[in-house]
Amino acid sequence: MASNMHYGASKKIFQYAEALRKNMTVAEKIIWERLSKNQLGVRIRRQHPVWKYVADYYCHELKLIIEIDGGIHLSKENNEYDIRREVTLKELGIEIIRFTNEQVINELEYVIEVISEKITELKKNNSKINQ
Repeated sequence: MASNMHYGASKKIFQYAEALRKNMTVAEKIIWERLSKNQLGVRIRRQHPVWKYVADYYCHELKLIIEIDGGIHLSKENNEYDIRREVTLKELGIEIIRFTNEQVINELEYVIEVISEKITELKKNNSKINQ
């Protein structure tokens, strides 16, 4: 079940990801409307298992995670967890960009612009590596 794009994620992580897909937040639903169906020129998956974590949105082609953070991420405990998680994912060669629920809800066009710019940058970098 766990392929390279899942970095050895366990069955438990897959089940957790499935539950998250069924219970998306308002902000997650809003951004998914703009990220789904290759609208930004790359395939992006939602609530995607990556090793022992679940990425809100993941583009395997570019090794890019897009996280949408709710208020829970402001707590010290969750903030420390996010930092450890980000370090681990970066060690796997994955880049992460983060937005808050409020940014998605109130500044959607800005969020999409930042994501689009990151996709363009990573595509350029990938094409240089593959030359």
